[in-house]
Amino acid sequence: MEIDLDKYKIRSYSRSDKDALIKYANNINVSRNLRDSFPFPYTKKDAHEWLRTVCNQQIELNFAIANNEELIGGIGLMPQSDVYKFSAEIGYWLAEPFWGKGITSRAVIAMTKFAFDNFNFNRLFAAVFEGNLASMKVLEKSGYKLEGTFRQTVFKEGIFKDQMMYSILREEFNQLDL
Repeated sequence: MEIDLDKYKIRSYSRSDKDALIKYANNINVSRNLRDSFPFPYTKKDAHEWLRTVCNQQIELNFAIANNEELIGGIGLMPQSDVYKFSAEIGYWLAEPFWGKGITSRAVIAMTKFAFDNFNFNRLFAAVFEGNLASMKVLEKSGYKLEGTFRQTVFKEGIFKDQMMYSILREEFNQLDL
């Protein structure tokens, strides 16, 4: 799969992404705003395990954000189950040298469109850790709305943090002029 984002793209992962994944994911400034399942330090073993998983997806839900040379981040969907089966969580990260260029906003909009066009989701949501103002801004620019704050639900870097929940409904996305 490939979605054009002007000078960047969302594309399927490749085993050749390993070196770029290690180079960019091994950054405390990236990992501090992600779940502990995105480790720091990010090792060769971590990259190998991740690429083994995503290069063998039965239903492709996780993708690389890339420029013409290499992977520079990732974006994906985590479908929910049971009574939440029409919802999916969207998650993303971008390499620090590419921050502030609007890449993530374009990627979130494109992935939201992809999700609603290809799956039967009614709602996409994203959970943002307290203090991650850049991610909050990305979601707001992408049409997501703040639903609320989960107080001290995250334990990261030795402290409790609030988590902000953002979402967008299919009907809201279809009405946006993005």
